[in-house]
Amino acid sequence: MSRAVDLSGLKARADAANKPAPSPSQDGAGSDSPYVVDVTEATFQAEVVERSLQVPVLVDLWADWCQPCKQLSPVLERLAEAANGAWLLAKVDTDANPRIAQVFGVQSLPTVVAIAGGQPIDAFSGALPEPQVRQWISALLDALRDKMPGIAAAEAGASGDSGEPVEVPEDPRFTEAEDAFAREDYAAAEQAYLRILDAEPANEEAKAALGQVRFAARASNADPSAIAKADAAPSDVDAQLAAADVEVALNQPEAAFARLINTIRSTSGDDRNRLRTHLVELFDLFPVDDPRVAKARRDLASALF
Repeated sequence: MSRAVDLSGLKARADAANKPAPSPSQDGAGSDSPYVVDVTEATFQAEVVERSLQVPVLVDLWADWCQPCKQLSPVLERLAEAANGAWLLAKVDTDANPRIAQVFGVQSLPTVVAIAGGQPIDAFSGALPEPQVRQWISALLDALRDKMPGIAAAEAGASGDSGEPVEVPEDPRFTEAEDAFAREDYAAAEQAYLRILDAEPANEEAKAALGQVRFAARASNADPSAIAKADAAPSDVDAQLAAADVEVALNQPEAAFARLINTIRSTSGDDRNRLRTHLVELFDLFPVDDPRVAKARRDLASALF
């Protein structure tokens, strides 16, 4: 974090309280887990500061009116449970405990702050996609594992004392979608990914997978003669779109990109928009740093402007 945060004010409030106040819960999910706890200003010292001397504590600052919070919190709870105590999740309702948010200088929700050794060491804001949250937590644990023996002890306990770090289990929603994709039930796979996106609109992993599924469904019904038909009718937009799908399926993405970009140059209006949208969807099938995609994006910009 960019500046030190003084947590002593929270400790003073806790000491002044006659007894710990009941800790509110966003959805009650945390109350049954030893690794997820709802925290108030009165319990912050004991539940966060003191426990962070053994393992990192991630403070999830949320509010009931915050829709992105409702996307992120279940992800954090699931990962905390899977981590078996290698790190703990402390949930803070900022409406009920504004002082905690003020101490951390929170400007937007959700915000997650990592506490280790009684001090904030890292943070992020916004409902990040689950893969990014996993990556952030993994980097945090890697940086602290040698300094906080509690992390390795928890990981060893979860892995049968093998000493190997615990692998977080796959999200069952993704497993359902991937199983449907593996059996080529593209409609079921698409619906499974759409359900994930209904609950987590910002989930980039689900968005990317949905694009893959939709392309696979189109490719499975592709006409093998589509390329020849498109070459014979260069002004037929539908033919060009179908041929581009076949070329990508045949591992000829450069030919597919060039085909659509050339057609974009000679079209306008709705046809041009259809071609551009389809081309961008094909880009998304490849890694963002793929040089073929980078070149095609430049060519697309030139064709459009």
